[in-house]
Amino acid sequence: MNSFVHKTLVVELQAGDTERFPVLAHLSYDPSDPFAVTVVFSHDGRVLARWQLDREMVTEGLTGPVGIGDVRLRPESRGVQQELRMEFLGEAHADGGRHHAVVFAWAETVGDFLRETRRVVPPGREEVGLDDFLADVLTGN
Repeated sequence: MNSFVHKTLVVELQAGDTERFPVLAHLSYDPSDPFAVTVVFSHDGRVLARWQLDREMVTEGLTGPVGIGDVRLRPESRGVQQELRMEFLGEAHADGGRHHAVVFAWAETVGDFLRETRRVVPPGREEVGLDDFLADVLTGN
């Protein structure tokens, strides 16, 4: 049984003062890293960004604002549909500002993905190989 969960969806990216435009978001969940969800954004076959997010944070972002650092999530209404607004702050510019992008995804689709991850590894059942992690840290891997 393959317990890896993957979903590709079309989201809208807004960078700076630009209008929204569609890009692909590849969501993945690997039970060997049970607290994380990886999101890879791509356009025309080119990877734009890769972020590793806390699974619980994404879940909480569907119902209320979360995050105070480089990633901030919150629900946002768009007509009768609910979106997940994901704000990402990146590398610093030469002028002292930071790269900034906002991605909008349909909340229902993200929720479906998260439900599938919870079927694979229910909250509270996450297991982390602490001994393996410490061995990697101590050997510099």
